[in-house]
Amino acid sequence: MKKSILLLVLLVSLFSCKQEKTDQKKNSTSKPNVLFIAVDDLNNWISPIQNFSNVKTPNFDRLAKMGVTFTNAHVQAPLCGPSRASLMTGLRPSTTGIYGMTPDNQIRRKDNSATKDITFLPEYFEQNGYHTMGIGKLFHIHAPDSVFNESGGRVKGFGPYPKKRFVWDGFGTSKSKKEKYGRTSTDWGAFPENDTLMHDHNSVNWVKERLGRNYEKPFFMGLGFLRVHVPLYVPQKWFDLYPLDKIETPPYKADDLNDIPPVGMQINDLPMMPSTEWAKESGEWKKIVQAYLACISYVDYELGRVLDALEISKYADNTIIVLWSDHGYRLGEKGTFAKHALWETATKAPLMFAAPNLPKGKKINAPVEMLSIYPTLLELSGLPAYKRNEGISLVAMMQKDEGIKDAYALTTFGMNNHAIKKDGFRYIQYEDGTQEFYDHSIDPNEWTNEAKNPKYKTQIEKMKKLLPKINVKWDAKSNYTFQPYFVEQKARIGSN
Repeated sequence: MKKSILLLVLLVSLFSCKQEKTDQKKNSTSKPNVLFIAVDDLNNWISPIQNFSNVKTPNFDRLAKMGVTFTNAHVQAPLCGPSRASLMTGLRPSTTGIYGMTPDNQIRRKDNSATKDITFLPEYFEQNGYHTMGIGKLFHIHAPDSVFNESGGRVKGFGPYPKKRFVWDGFGTSKSKKEKYGRTSTDWGAFPENDTLMHDHNSVNWVKERLGRNYEKPFFMGLGFLRVHVPLYVPQKWFDLYPLDKIETPPYKADDLNDIPPVGMQINDLPMMPSTEWAKESGEWKKIVQAYLACISYVDYELGRVLDALEISKYADNTIIVLWSDHGYRLGEKGTFAKHALWETATKAPLMFAAPNLPKGKKINAPVEMLSIYPTLLELSGLPAYKRNEGISLVAMMQKDEGIKDAYALTTFGMNNHAIKKDGFRYIQYEDGTQEFYDHSIDPNEWTNEAKNPKYKTQIEKMKKLLPKINVKWDAKSNYTFQPYFVEQKARIGSN
């Protein structure tokens, strides 16, 4: 009898220990996983937002049906390096002085008072019990050393590349001044032969393999696509989706820039990029648009492979997805083919969230910031807020439409050059106090600068109050040598 009781006690004890371990494991993985997807240089042409020229993006549509799409999201800088540094630190460029390209390992340094002890977004998840992974372009290059528990790295550059460029030499009309402007990767054409040769395809393979693994902790997984960044090279089949005779070109007005302040023109001085006039005269405009659309559809295909892998994984019902881009891209608007501006087409980019606790198929047209990604992911994951974040969480807006009336977005390009989007208006103020103002209800293409129109004086004064109160000097390690204005500004103002 005693032996039976002893055996029973032993069995109960073993079961209790096993159940305790099971409960511990369950608790450790009860937090949602995060799939963090960055798409380089993607503007709002995708079908859930603008559906430009009947673009074919079924997987962006698929993701939109899974959650919330922001149709009016804006970056904190219209350039990849400072935009990504802002998102990953949760701080504005005007706070950090990171206005240009900064090596990943130099973003957080002891001599930058704003970033010296900052916690990067993936690190915050690691500190709160997550296993972190990342591959591709997430920060400017890939990521600072040791930011991820598991890194897939990034292939250098934006290849694969053909032996010779197809159309654009990379210098344009800046050949005699190439040391001032550098060489752009801009070019367009069908290459390589198939999708498996694309670096993004290999990145998705890496993600798919890891979605099939078992994890004892919840995971944060970052995937950074290289496309749609130039050169606009993808296999021929993606070009075939867009016959040239069916392609639209964006709105363009030849004398559009006649009312732009001198600083705005200096920022827009990009002779190494194709101009719209050149594209029209050479017959290349539709071909450039075709190549950009082809690249979007290629990325859409790779996104579909990720969504398929997630859907068949054990993580399908407990994973937050965020997809974003680091800035928009001009395809002939305002006279050129580039980002590099404080106008709408350069600052606006896709932002999409899907999560178990979010509505499905919802679209929000209020202006929001990519800076909100950090605090939004924390709230969606049930993690404590990070007090250093300068952005606001969008969860209440997505769930209850709270904050829509007061929503605005601020973009900065160089020290003391800012754009604000609010209530259907865009206000731009440059470092010398000169201004631009556009009423999108009557001028969605921003063709007429109304900054001196007394009709808008009250609205301009309201928007000026939203400009950042802190505008630090350039960070010593941050540079943008492809644009003479920024080289001159940093030399003139000095750096921290």
